[in-house]
Amino acid sequence: MIALFGPTASGKTAVAGVLRERLGGDVISADSAALYAGLPVITAAPGYPAKLVGVVPLQDEVSVAEYQRLAHAAIDASERPLLVGGTGLYFRAAISAMEIPPRGRREHWQAEVERLGPDAAHALLTDVDPAAAARVHPNDRKRLVRALELAEVGASLAPASDELWTEDTRVPTTIVALDVPLEVLDSRIEVRTRAMVEAGAVDEARRSWAQPLSDTARKVLGLEQFATLPEDEAVDAVTQATRRLARYQRKWLRRMPGVVTLDGNRSAAEVADEIIALGRARERLSGH
Repeated sequence: MIALFGPTASGKTAVAGVLRERLGGDVISADSAALYAGLPVITAAPGYPAKLVGVVPLQDEVSVAEYQRLAHAAIDASERPLLVGGTGLYFRAAISAMEIPPRGRREHWQAEVERLGPDAAHALLTDVDPAAAARVHPNDRKRLVRALELAEVGASLAPASDELWTEDTRVPTTIVALDVPLEVLDSRIEVRTRAMVEAGAVDEARRSWAQPLSDTARKVLGLEQFATLPEDEAVDAVTQATRRLARYQRKWLRRMPGVVTLDGNRSAAEVADEIIALGRARERLSGH
């Protein structure tokens, strides 16, 4: 498998399109927002067929564990999978052999933490999973709930070994990341945001915002802004939020082992050529 990671506006989609044509592969998205149906403009959905794009109704919640199940199935069904995305945790979940525990009785534990209070709930976590309790502050209710939820199914928020961040991958994988200077990213993001408006982002957002939405769907960047703000304010808000996201995505590169970083400030064809050469070299080494 070739796995291509990069921040928003780094050119991943264009490079993946070239790789798809030259290798005859299947592009598989590792983008949490792109999973949702009805938001092709806001999520910058590719103009070519891609798996795990627009497949989840807006009223449905999405978890990393559910995404991993879908991604592994898509990878296994493809002779030449091309994983592409910028959501770091989703990207690693697709590559990793470690099975992420599914969502458990979250509503139950949310109610329990509310009933017990943070200190008593944290004491309960200390009894069942001391390692996780050491990492979670009593006032961090979201992580406290997740830790109790995991402990109930025999997993932990603080596993003895974090397999998600090892170099081991579920299938042989060439992992490539695109690096683009921040000033270039910032410029591209503003241009892309304005292009979204021209392509109908406001109507798309308002139409979707009027529907029942899950909590995770509401967090899709650009949805609330384009749906509720005047156009000029929305463009500015989305541009600034996307720039912050791009900086956060760049930090994921430091956590990813086994990544080959390439200069993304070139044409998509040039980058694709280098990725193909890299992948073939690794296949020859693996064969030997």
